[in-house]
Parts: sequence; C-alpha cells; structure tokens
Amino acid sequence: MHLTMYQVDAFTNERFKGNSAAVLELEQWLDDATMQNIAIENNLSETVFFVKQTDGSYHIRWFSPLCEIDFCGHATLASAFVLFKQNPSVDLLSFEADAIGAFTVSRGENGFINMTFDTQAPEPVIDIPDTLINGVGIKPVNVLRNRQAYFVVYDDSKVVRSLKPNLETLKQLAPFDVVITAPDQQYDFISRYFWPANGGDEDPVTGSIHCGLAPYWGQRLNKNNLVAYQASSRGGVIHCALANEKITLSGQAILYMTATIEI
Repeated sequence: MHLTMYQVDAFTNERFKGNSAAVLELEQWLDDATMQNIAIENNLSETVFFVKQTDGSYHIRWFSPLCEIDFCGHATLASAFVLFKQNPSVDLLSFEADAIGAFTVSRGENGFINMTFDTQAPEPVIDIPDTLINGVGIKPVNVLRNRQAYFVVYDDSKVVRSLKPNLETLKQLAPFDVVITAPDQQYDFISRYFWPANGGDEDPVTGSIHCGLAPYWGQRLNKNNLVAYQASSRGGVIHCALANEKITLSGQAILYMTATIEI
C-alpha cells in the first residue's frame, strides 16, 4: 500500500521552527498497531491520521512515538493546512475526535488558521506532589492541573526559559504532563511543555495546552486576546482568543516535505 504523507511545521511561518507533524489522510482506518508504527518510524511529536466521513467532516486521531494522544493542536493545524491547500475554495473544516468531540477550523487572513475548542482551564492543586517540585527543581508561585497536565507557574519568564527539569522524575507523574509558564515582556505569557511519559522530552509547540494556559492568563491579565510564545529551542507563536468557554487558537504553518510511504 502506498500512502501520501506531508510533513508540516506548525505555529510558525519559517521552516525548521515551530512543531513538526506528519499528516496522512486515509480512505479508511489502518489498524492501531500500524498507525503507531508509522508514528514511531516518523519520530516526530505527532503523526496525525484523518478519514473523511459521509457528512463531510473528518474523524481525526493523533499518535506520538509512544502512544495515541487524545488531543493535539499543532497536528490539527498541520492537517487543516494540508486540506486548505488542497481545497482553495474551502474556508471551514469540521473535525471530530473521540476525547474532545466536534470542533471547527477556519481559514484566517495572512496564512493564519483558526481552531476553536472548548476551554480546559486548570484548577488549583491543594496537595502538590513532591515529585513535581523535585522534578522542576525551582519552587513555583502556583500549581494547577487540568485533564492533561500540571501547570507550574513562575513570576519570571527567565526561569521558564532557563529551567532544566529532571525528566525521569517528571515521568513518574504519568499520565499527566508538565507545563511551566510565566508572564513575559514581549508576549502575554510564555511556556515550555515536558511530556516524558507520553511523547518525548520537551514538545516544541503544544497547541492543546493553550486551551488551559490562555484561560488562566486571561483571568490573571484581564484579557480575552493573548499572544503566547512556547520557548522551546524551535519556538512557536500562538494567538489565543477567549469567548464563552471557547478558545480559538490561531497560527501559521509551512510545508516541509511531501513523501510516499509504503506499508
């Protein structure tokens, strides 16, 4: 079987920046083991698969090199980028994922793509695990958690940029990942995301976690429109708009590679 695969850098308009995703549109689902093996072979943060449904929407699934992920923003952005490129007259896409339900993605201006999801605001953690504190190594000013990750909050963005966590320790927090975040002078807030239990060491740019970061910083900063930066070595910019328990994440993307794979 021959399949066309696209590799797209998401949340950036520069190649070799942002976060890479491999995108495969299927006529019908492959078995789970094959999709996982493709993700392992690609060794990117995510490989995304989607199948068009009879109603015109797309059922979408995401795989890291370690396991299936229930929600991935940057690979969704990459998928929409490919579909919009293939269908210039289409401005709105509908997707459905088992864990988060239905959502829409629209074509924006100046190459931006807008993805609208339910917010996933974190809640304060009363009993902070020692494993978390030992793993990050620097005492935070606040700790919260949502269904995806622990949110470790600092007051100084320099701490976020320079922090060197113990990933083996953070791995013990599975199934939860860890995001560290702080306000910033250039951006409304910055973050870094560590997921040793579910995908890798540090994720370059993580769209899904901004469904929790933006509501938190929106409340703290009293703003509904925020510009965020994920301060990994590749880096990426995410525009966040909050309204009525919904969040629209906007970003750009650029094609790196078109390939044919054989399975």
